[in-house]
Amino acid sequence: MTTTTFRIALAQLNPTLGDVDGNLELARKARAEAAAQGADLVLYTELFLAGYPAEDLVLKPAFQDACRAALERLARETADGGPAVLIGLPFVENGRLHNSYACLDGGRITAVRHKVDLPNYGPFDEKRVFEPGPLPGPIMIRGVRIGAPVCEDIWGEEVVECLAETGAEILVVPNGSPYWRGKTDERFSVAAARVTESGLPMIYVNQVCGQDELVFDGASFALQADCALACMLPSFQECVVTTTWERGPDGWRCAEAPRHVAPEGGEADYAACVLGLRDYVEKNRFPGVVLGLSGGIDSALCAAMAVDALGAERVHCVMLPYRYTASTSLEDAAACAKALGVRYDILPIADAVEGAGRVLEPLFAGTEPGITEENIQSRTRGTLLMAISNKFGAMVVTTGNKSEMSVGYSTLYGDMNGGFNPVKDLYKTEVFALSHLRNRWKPAVALGPDGIVIPERIITKPPTAELRENQTDQDSLPPYEALDDILSMLVEGETRVSDIVARGHDPEIVRKVERLLYIAEYKRRQAAPGVKVTRRSFGRDRRYPIVNRFRDTGGTAFQGDEGLYADGAGTGGSRVDLDF
Repeated sequence: MTTTTFRIALAQLNPTLGDVDGNLELARKARAEAAAQGADLVLYTELFLAGYPAEDLVLKPAFQDACRAALERLARETADGGPAVLIGLPFVENGRLHNSYACLDGGRITAVRHKVDLPNYGPFDEKRVFEPGPLPGPIMIRGVRIGAPVCEDIWGEEVVECLAETGAEILVVPNGSPYWRGKTDERFSVAAARVTESGLPMIYVNQVCGQDELVFDGASFALQADCALACMLPSFQECVVTTTWERGPDGWRCAEAPRHVAPEGGEADYAACVLGLRDYVEKNRFPGVVLGLSGGIDSALCAAMAVDALGAERVHCVMLPYRYTASTSLEDAAACAKALGVRYDILPIADAVEGAGRVLEPLFAGTEPGITEENIQSRTRGTLLMAISNKFGAMVVTTGNKSEMSVGYSTLYGDMNGGFNPVKDLYKTEVFALSHLRNRWKPAVALGPDGIVIPERIITKPPTAELRENQTDQDSLPPYEALDDILSMLVEGETRVSDIVARGHDPEIVRKVERLLYIAEYKRRQAAPGVKVTRRSFGRDRRYPIVNRFRDTGGTAFQGDEGLYADGAGTGGSRVDLDF
């Protein structure tokens, strides 16, 4: 008998990497929920039983065995007559380790498909650990031929083309697709291209979680065969949603599904930072967090994110004043802590700073005070925050933004101390923008209070490290509007110095910023992990050597001398514009 109605549940869940038993239990609960909704099939995400990305953990035979055992337990449970299951896991076949998607139904493992196109760029390194699978055919599930390309398999044409040619009727795509700005539009564009080429509807299901620096935003969706949006699940929230599909003369069409609106711009960035911080703290089992609240904008925004992620009762803010701390900073920090409802303590650091000065006095005799003495203040603060963390177990949140991390405007073992940094991938101008945003809006799942939580004076006053009298950031750095524009071109765009200057920037400032960017690499290697929100974050995406003497002199683009090349050498046999 021909199936005319098929109900497919999307399990947009938050697995924990390495918690195989916990992920299995999540899968069981989602399947029970889908069964109550009348689902015929439940879709889980890429490598769900393992967590994603598992990196070199998947090379461990004991871990592979645990995932396979969990799969077999779940398979046996499908003998209960409830929905069939498609679920991801690392799977060893013929001695080769694959990123796989398995079908479970009727108490058995009925099919396994392996990911073909293994990504090896940006945050992905799957060619390091997995073997590619062969081009797949569809899986017959209760009278419907399901094509199951895995994540990257839809970013090229070949896998979907093969599935369409071998009879697939609906495409379902399990994903571990991390968030960065503009990613939703990219996904839609890629999915629409495959739908247009194949003429098949597509369901795209994505996990929603934080995993180290990466945040996965969910935002699962479905497209009709004509590329119309059929379903959109919430971003940054777990859910199990059953969609109804009906077979007609032109194939399958989604007849019933919710359509949520995905957040964009700053709202999406802020929600990503909150989710990333929450999951890092929760999954590493910290009881809460502690951070230095200086009266400046970076620490205020981090405090707001921490409260939204964990609740005020799990956030401890500490003001660590010295002689250069302005009275307005004390007032602003206290006002911010009160607005957020957090515990707030003041620990003056004069005795510790001046004690360190006395210890160093014999060695420093005859020298002028300068950056070294300023850094002692920062390192004293870092030491005290780490002491609070060690004593009470709360993780230190570090608060340096991407502008500071780019040019080394930070102190190793001082303000860089900490376990995680929610604003690490936000430039200073973006910190200002998100602070304004948070005062008028908060994510749906945020635990913090409504309304103004960052006092206006924190946002409007000139930024300062307060390590010497009347200091501002602009004593050492260009205005942040100019600095961030230069940095975004150097970091995200790998733009030539000459092209940056052509945008109107001062040549000397551009060369200075480039130099600072390069020489700060050793600091960034020692920095805490932090949420990725841009296409090119430090660490995962931008991997530069620490020892590096290259500098862009700002000359014109190299044109090359084609007369030096033998016929076809380095040109693929045809004329190209050489651009090294």
